[in-house]
Amino acid sequence: MVEIDEKTHLEKFRQFIILNTCASYMPAAYLHDTSVFPERDPEHGTIYVEAVSKVPLREMRDVKFVKVADVLGVIYRSKSGNTDLKWRQIKGPFGRLTGTASPNSVVNLLEAGILRRDTILRKIDETAAKSGEDTG
Repeated sequence: MVEIDEKTHLEKFRQFIILNTCASYMPAAYLHDTSVFPERDPEHGTIYVEAVSKVPLREMRDVKFVKVADVLGVIYRSKSGNTDLKWRQIKGPFGRLTGTASPNSVVNLLEAGILRRDTILRKIDETAAKSGEDTG
């Protein structure tokens, strides 16, 4: 697992959650509406959006889509439990993302624009150094 501690825009984290959970079946209208988030019950891996306003829209598979306003925080825990991330608002749509991510989630964090390639390589080196492996 890779430790994550990054400042990021809420929309980038929303894109990550979609990539990790429901990109294949999320309606296109919801995909392009930045105020629509997926949510999921804990027995399927938690996705919870803490917002000033939240209106349920539609449920598909194990995900319900909600329209939100003024997001304060988002919790994401994968079904496997290998990824556990929390986004907390700093100011407006910007916040701090912290927690741990599996290799698959790291790829999606890269795809969503939260992590950069050089950041990932540095984190891999740090993880290898901590575990006593030689990366050279």
